[in-house]
Amino acid sequence: MFQLVDDTRGVRVLNISRGVSKLEVVDDSALIAKYGIPGRGYADFATLRGDPSDGLPGVAGIGEKSAAALVAKFGSLDGVLAALDDPGSALKTAARRRLEAARDYLAAAPLVVRVRDDAPTVPVDSQLPATAADPKELEALATRFGLASPIRRLERVLTAAV
Repeated sequence: MFQLVDDTRGVRVLNISRGVSKLEVVDDSALIAKYGIPGRGYADFATLRGDPSDGLPGVAGIGEKSAAALVAKFGSLDGVLAALDDPGSALKTAARRRLEAARDYLAAAPLVVRVRDDAPTVPVDSQLPATAADPKELEALATRFGLASPIRRLERVLTAAV
């Protein structure tokens, strides 16, 4: 989701990878501090580096630092591939060899890695409800899944917030 971060549009990601109590608001400056690239470059960075948690192998021999340096230097994966195709580019020999070996992966991976940001959406009321829309159904679900206690706590919080 980091690829959706965009300071110009006010888009942030709430990162809860270390737990909700250690919630981190991720903006471009956080991504630049951690990875050396802003949100707009994250998908290309992830494609090059790979991400085992998402099943992405990445380019063999290209790690986090190399991927960030390539995206920073050439602007995007398309820029990296253009440099690969240009024998006179500033692409180092080892990186050129690794990227060439991964050309098929680099042709397919962006379709999997890139999050679609053009899906149609509908307006959503972000106001928290004070009560359940269907209390009997909520009670049935709570009983069925053993969630009676958490549901009671949630209801207390919601009614107190009104």
